[in-house]
Amino acid sequence: MNKSDIFDSVYKRLENDLPQYLTYHDAEHTKTVIKKSVFLAEKENLSESEIDLIKIAALYHDAGFIVGRENHEDKSCELAKKQLPEFNYSGEQIKLICGMINATRIPQITNNIYEDIIADADLFYLGTEDYDYYSDKLYKELKHSQPELTEKEWIK
Repeated sequence: MNKSDIFDSVYKRLENDLPQYLTYHDAEHTKTVIKKSVFLAEKENLSESEIDLIKIAALYHDAGFIVGRENHEDKSCELAKKQLPEFNYSGEQIKLICGMINATRIPQITNNIYEDIIADADLFYLGTEDYDYYSDKLYKELKHSQPELTEKEWIK
């Protein structure tokens, strides 16, 4: 198997297996986080091998939602640990990837440039003209598990 197979496999699972109520954490969000991560990594002049690890971390960062919402970062890391050895990722690389996945947990705590990049890419919309659009998608998603959440509370 080659590395493009892993993207195809995970995208297919995200598109088909994520719960429908995930209006923000959907396959499109993952694709956007990958794109923004690559953009930031290139601005930092990272190597192709470093960018490869960042792309894989971005690919898996929300895959745990397939299994369940709570502690989805842990679930994402477990999926990566299970699948990535098949694509010749080493234990050390997987550890770095899991660090990046965990850096997307709120509140974000980062320990290196790779984790900084993933954490920033995951929240890219905060500083853009698309803020209202993505914020609304996230509010609708959260309403599913917190029906009592009011728009006023969300805005606060």
